[in-house]
Amino acid sequence: MTQKNMKNSNEKTSTIAGLSQNDDYKSWLKSLKQQVLQTQIKAAVQVNSTLLTLYWQLGADIVKRQQESTWGGGFLKQLSKDLMVEFPSMKGFSERNIKYIRQWFCYWSKEGTIGQQLVAQLSQIPWGHNLKIISQCKTLLEASFYVKNTIEHGWSRNVLTHQIDSGLWQREGKAINNFSATLPAAQSGLAENLKSSLPSIEQIESELSKIE
Repeated sequence: MTQKNMKNSNEKTSTIAGLSQNDDYKSWLKSLKQQVLQTQIKAAVQVNSTLLTLYWQLGADIVKRQQESTWGGGFLKQLSKDLMVEFPSMKGFSERNIKYIRQWFCYWSKEGTIGQQLVAQLSQIPWGHNLKIISQCKTLLEASFYVKNTIEHGWSRNVLTHQIDSGLWQREGKAINNFSATLPAAQSGLAENLKSSLPSIEQIESELSKIE
């Protein structure tokens, strides 16, 4: 390497090293990181909503098929086996989880048909939150109270569990029929649970590409 090339290389290295101390660069990088984080959260929310909407329809179909068909007691086991063969990287089709999906649908439908608005609201929180709520709440009003507050405050599953165990509904609960939902903040525990509990977009696209 000639002296001229060495000089140019040293100057470039010095410039790159100096960027970490450049205020303008640091400000732009911070803004870029926030954009990436927000994009990740929005993608996680969208995937969660789509997945839980699928779960809801699956729960409805299972209940209907069990009422109308004569497929027997091994129906859910066989369904789980077939879905897991087709979608091996998706964790939601175990026999146990399919039973939870049916239970979730039946829980919210036990007082009759519910509207799409409630389904949309349920799909805004992670699956683990949904299971926690239906396993510990005795009434739909109580369950709706915790769904509403999870969305509004961005509760993680640990925080939700604490609020249920501490009897927040008994202390502050009110009859809730409808409520508006807000996107959880980027730093909230709910957002982190969404990001960590769902299959990646790449995984879903990979599975979809296998279907002929």
